[in-house]
Amino acid sequence: MELQGRVIVVMEPREGTSARGPWKSQQYVIETHDQYPKKMVFDIFGADRIDQFAIKAGEEIIVSFDVDAHEYNGRWFNNIRAWNIQRLDAAAAQAAGAPAAATPAPATGAQTAASGSQAPFPPAASDSDADDLPF
Repeated sequence: MELQGRVIVVMEPREGTSARGPWKSQQYVIETHDQYPKKMVFDIFGADRIDQFAIKAGEEIIVSFDVDAHEYNGRWFNNIRAWNIQRLDAAAAQAAGAPAAATPAPATGAQTAASGSQAPFPPAASDSDADDLPF
């Protein structure tokens, strides 16, 4: 899955030691450019990946991620882990986030001939059916 947006929060990295050795994880919050912007928190696991991506607040990025869930004490928690980050320049991000203007299709010869013979409005009502309401 992918999501495009602007990084609004870079959280402090978390570190620890497991049975396999030391580990490091860092979380980020991204905001989309939709009409109603949405926010998503994702994490990057591993010191090498954190250093490789070097994400900073305010950057326009596309996040490729996997969603997983785990159970703990009868409750379920989602985990959104990024596996790739692509940087965008600000101009491209604004152009991609802005909705495209709808352009009408050009009229064909048959459409223009048909529309030319039809009146744009229905004929005016005569006095005889002035009281004849459709409802």
